[in-house]
Amino acid sequence: MAQATLPEGAVWDLPPVILHPFSDPAGPDQLVESSRAHLMLEGILPMGGLTEDELLRRLLSGRLTEVKMLFYVGRDLERWLGQCAEMAARDPHLSAAKVSQASFADLLVEHPPEKVLAKLAKWGVSDYKSIFSRALGIQAAFAQPPDFDFVTPSFIRHYYRFADQLWQARQSLQTFPTLPPAQFRFELYASAEYARLLERQWEES
Repeated sequence: MAQATLPEGAVWDLPPVILHPFSDPAGPDQLVESSRAHLMLEGILPMGGLTEDELLRRLLSGRLTEVKMLFYVGRDLERWLGQCAEMAARDPHLSAAKVSQASFADLLVEHPPEKVLAKLAKWGVSDYKSIFSRALGIQAAFAQPPDFDFVTPSFIRHYYRFADQLWQARQSLQTFPTLPPAQFRFELYASAEYARLLERQWEES
């Protein structure tokens, strides 16, 4: 992949990435139980009287919650990629360089701005590359959040491996120019945070 040839010194301000919360009251408990079940199945923790089938059900329930969380993150990222692609199509320099959604996806996963990295660190997100890439990988395969009736137990248990491959497949469907990170800026907000920012802007106007 070659880097896009763009006017030196030019900077593009992209739309903000807005991540909406995943609302599932049972989600946190399922994730904790799933993690414990995994350790029990691996022999790291005692099984506590539970059968292997019971532990496997707990593990799969938590993993499916993780898949759903990634699906919703991916949906927000897809919305952002679409907005960026629309902007690029209207810009003579970006359209001439054939900048595409894959270009912006690569920028997001591989070279987000320092301000975005700082915010992710503040939120306690360390492995953002895996979260963003797997979320977009899941989005490449599912139109709706998957459920037990539509995916195999093997997929649920090892979804992260499938999601990694889906991300790679998504990015390899066509050639695309990469973007020079210093020439593209964007912000990252949680939906409630963005709403508060808009409110402050409205009050000041």
